[in-house]
Amino acid sequence: MDSALSDPHNGSAEAGSPTNSTTRPPSTPEGIALAYGSLLLMALLPIFFGALRSVRCARGKNASDMPETITSRDAARFPIIASCTLLGLYLFFKVYFPNKSYTGSVLKTWKTQKSKKGKTAVIQNPTTRDSHSCPSEIFSQEYINLLLSMYFFVLGILALSHTISPFMNKFFPATFPNRQYQLLFTQGSGENKEEIINYEFDTKDLVCLGLSSIVGVWYLLRKHWIANNLFGLAFSLNGVELLHLNNVSTGCILLGGLFIYDVFWVFGTNVMVTVAKSFEAPIKLVFPQDLLEKGLEANNFAMLGLGDVVIPGIFIALLLRFDISLKKNTHTYFYTSFAAYIFGLGLTIFIMHIFKHAQPALLYLVPACIGFPVLVALAKGEVTEMFSYEESNPKDPAAVTESKGTEASASKGLEKKEK
Repeated sequence: MDSALSDPHNGSAEAGSPTNSTTRPPSTPEGIALAYGSLLLMALLPIFFGALRSVRCARGKNASDMPETITSRDAARFPIIASCTLLGLYLFFKVYFPNKSYTGSVLKTWKTQKSKKGKTAVIQNPTTRDSHSCPSEIFSQEYINLLLSMYFFVLGILALSHTISPFMNKFFPATFPNRQYQLLFTQGSGENKEEIINYEFDTKDLVCLGLSSIVGVWYLLRKHWIANNLFGLAFSLNGVELLHLNNVSTGCILLGGLFIYDVFWVFGTNVMVTVAKSFEAPIKLVFPQDLLEKGLEANNFAMLGLGDVVIPGIFIALLLRFDISLKKNTHTYFYTSFAAYIFGLGLTIFIMHIFKHAQPALLYLVPACIGFPVLVALAKGEVTEMFSYEESNPKDPAAVTESKGTEASASKGLEKKEK
C-alpha cells in the first residue's frame, strides 16, 4: 500500500532522490505535477462511481454480484493476514532471488583454476551451476511473474468486463439479439446438491468480455502502463462496489488496523517497497513523470497502491449508504469523507515530494476519512445514529426482502443526482 514511488517496475529510487550515475535525469516540475494530479484523479474515480454502484448492487441476483460483507472479526484479522502474506512474499523474493544474477536466462558461476606457472585465476563457467548457491530454475523470477501475469490476465478481464458492462449497455441498439446464458456448477446430488458457481450472463456481457480481452492481451504482451491502469481501475471499482462493511465500527477497526500495518511496513522496514517493486502485477496505479518528454513510451513512474484506494473507498461507500438510510435526501457524510480523502491523498503526495521518500498513504488517509465525518456527526448530533447503523447480510433472504424498498428509493435518488 505504499504510495507515489517512481519506476516500480525497474526498481529505481524515489522521485527526486539522489541515486547513482545510472539514474535517469530528474523529471520536470510540469511532469511531476501531471503525474501526481493524474494519480489523484485515478484514485477518485473508482471511489466515487464504486460507491454509487455499491448502493445499487444487485443483491441476490447472481452469486457473482452479491456483495461480500466484512464483519468486525474479519476486519480485526485482515491486517494480520495481510502482514503474513506480505512478509511471505518478501522472504520468497529474498530467498529465491537474492540478486539479479539468478534471474537471467543463463546462470553463471565462478571457479578458480591454477595455471601451469602456479598462478591462480578466476574464470567464468556459464554452463555449470552450484546447486547450493542458487535455486532451481523452476523458481525463476521470470516464471513466477509469468504465472502472476496469467492470473491477473484472467482476473483483470473479468473485472474490466464487469466494470464497463453498465456503460456499454447504453450503446447497444434495441434490436440487438440478446440471449441469456447460465453457467452452473454443482456438487452432490438430490437433497445434498450444492451450488458452487451460478453465473448468469447474456450476449452483451460476452461482447464486453471480448473488448476486455483485447486489453488483457495488450497487458500480457507489453505490460504497458495504460493497460496496467485499466486493470487497476477495474479492480478498485469492483472492490469498492462489492466489498461492504457491515457498520461504521467495523470500518474503524479495519482502517485502524491497516493504519498500523501500512506505517510499520513502510517506515519500519523496506518490505513493502521491495515487494511492490518486485511484483509485476496490476496491483498499483502508475503514471509517468516524463510523459511530456517521452510520450506513451515514458518509463519514470509515480505509483499508488490499490489498497490506498479500495480500503478508504469501502468506508466512504458505507457512509453513502448511511446517508441514504437517514432518508434526508442529503449525502453529507459521503461528500465529507470524499473531500477528506482528497485532502489526505493530497497531503501524502505533498509530504512525499518534500521529503523524497515513499509514504504510507493510510497514515494520512485514515485520520482524515474517519475524523472528518465524525466531526460532522458531532456537530449534527448524529454520532449515535452513525455508529448504530447496521447493514444486514445480503445472503439472508429476510434481509434481501427488507432492503428492497431502500434500494428502490436509493436508485431513484442517485439517478436524479447523475442527471
